[in-house]
Amino acid sequence: MMTRREAVTLLAAAAAGSAAPAASPRPMLKRRIPSSGEELPAIGLGTWQTFDTTQSAPLEEVLRTFVQLGGRVVDSSPMYGRSETVLGDLAAKLGLQAKLFVATKVWTSGKQAGIAQMNDSMRKLRVEKLDLMQVHNLVDAHAHLATLAAWKKEGRIRYLGITHYTQGAYDAVARYLAKQPLDFLQINYSVIEREAEQRILPLAKERGVAVIVNRPFGEGSAFRAVRNKPLPAFARELDCTSWAQLFLKFVISHPAVTCAIPATSKVEHLRDNMAAGRGRLPNEQERKRIAEAIG
Repeated sequence: MMTRREAVTLLAAAAAGSAAPAASPRPMLKRRIPSSGEELPAIGLGTWQTFDTTQSAPLEEVLRTFVQLGGRVVDSSPMYGRSETVLGDLAAKLGLQAKLFVATKVWTSGKQAGIAQMNDSMRKLRVEKLDLMQVHNLVDAHAHLATLAAWKKEGRIRYLGITHYTQGAYDAVARYLAKQPLDFLQINYSVIEREAEQRILPLAKERGVAVIVNRPFGEGSAFRAVRNKPLPAFARELDCTSWAQLFLKFVISHPAVTCAIPATSKVEHLRDNMAAGRGRLPNEQERKRIAEAIG
């Protein structure tokens, strides 16, 4: 059984052995933030589990390569252990702070506790002004959104938003989308978890809220669903050479989606993921073919 790493290595070797001259890289697909018009690359980088480590040396190459390949959006949270500290230290060491769009979250109850935690996050990330602060999983969202509205007005943050990762929270998410002036929503969505298509993604688009997608591989369930299945022939028509690219193109081709944030600590997986932000995106009929290929 071929692992994802083995498949990526094989594809890279085949490309390296080709007699054809190397083509210029295609530009990374970008999407506009509805509330400002600012453009963001469609593939970002999550830090859940991967950046929560005391062995950060391998992540230097991941973060450096991410930026070299056109990435900007990096998402973290105080819930993710050491991830904010590792991200902040590496970005400073590599001189990448000005090139990143840094997003994190507040994950506590109480206004003052939230202020203290957000200040601590900004210290760990080594930023004086944060691109995006989100209320993690709607924890005490009413209190924190009031603080974030004030911070945005003061210029301490550029954008504010909310997050969640389960279908069971969609009713609450919809209520905040309908009533609050949000810049961003972060939500779970993948070819294997499509419930957000029913109401959440259309509502975000209607309300002019940018969407960051977490769990774009359904926490690995998408890969498990295609275990031992060959990549379908039509993937080549979409400029895809791996299942990961096909899964990510399914996500970012939804008209409401701004950016997907797959997490990885491996450079070869990062390169594979970033390739999904280039070339053709599937149309609606091709999206259906991708879903059918999962079975």
